[in-house]
Amino acid sequence: MGAAPPDKLRLDKWLWQARFFKTRTLAAKQVSGGHVRVNGERTLKPAYGVGAGDVLTFVQGRQARVVRIVELGARRGPAGEAQGLYEDLAPPEPRQPPPERAGERPTKKARRALDALRTVDEGDF
Repeated sequence: MGAAPPDKLRLDKWLWQARFFKTRTLAAKQVSGGHVRVNGERTLKPAYGVGAGDVLTFVQGRQARVVRIVELGARRGPAGEAQGLYEDLAPPEPRQPPPERAGERPTKKARRALDALRTVDEGDF
């Protein structure tokens, strides 16, 4: 007979299983640094128990993430499986249009001329 799934899981382990952090150590450092909130409360313990329904708030890269835990999961599986562990509550950020070019792309002849100037300038120093 299989064991029943746990109703609580370590916060650092869940963040790692849900693929928010590449390693469990990185997840633990974020939690220990006070950068993760569980249901609006800052927690400093990576072993803090989280379960289904808890809302996590943290920064990942340059993006603020707000997620609700849907299920705990049994392993760190593929990305599709990991995305099923949570519901993203943060509104999508508006996409920035790509920057406009200053002008046309230089021709091969112009690039060679620029390379020749850079070579001469670097040699003078």
